[in-house]
Amino acid sequence: MKQNTAQQILDVAQSMVRNRGYSAFSYADIAQQVGIRKASIHYHFPSKDDLVKELVKRYREILESKCRQIEHKGITPQEQLREFVNLYKDGLQENQICLCGMLTADFVVLNSEIQAEIKNFFAVTESWLARLLHRGCETQAWQCNQSVEVEARILLSTLQGAQLLARVAADSTSAFEQITGDFLKDKLGNQR
Repeated sequence: MKQNTAQQILDVAQSMVRNRGYSAFSYADIAQQVGIRKASIHYHFPSKDDLVKELVKRYREILESKCRQIEHKGITPQEQLREFVNLYKDGLQENQICLCGMLTADFVVLNSEIQAEIKNFFAVTESWLARLLHRGCETQAWQCNQSVEVEARILLSTLQGAQLLARVAADSTSAFEQITGDFLKDKLGNQR
């Protein structure tokens, strides 16, 4: 029961942060949605910082797992990249932004442990993308004009920014595809 309640708290908090940001949710909001008292949340996560640190850690682990799944499907680098891009696009259907992207807006007010977890999320994600881009270069799926590390950082920045800009559009999915389309054309080809 204890684990289940903690997971429910994390699930609700993650949705709130991805939708509203760090400053726009409270334990009272979570308690209302989960159907528990605020004291129960404090039992699992004594402070908001404890909760958010665990959120970022869990979010990174989930993304790492999804990236491993993509990598082990036995599909081409282009198809792997397409699936990765779709992780960002799909969040928009629920009006949600990448958790760590959303938290970077509040980065300077977050404690150093949360900041370290956010930095780790981006480092791990960039590293996975760099390895994917390298595989694409090796198989001549695309041409790499810069170092794969630089391209990975640019790609991740593009996806993060595209989510933010597409969020305000009437059709966020179309806007996301339009924003990322030209940039990703050489990597994804015509199959979007």
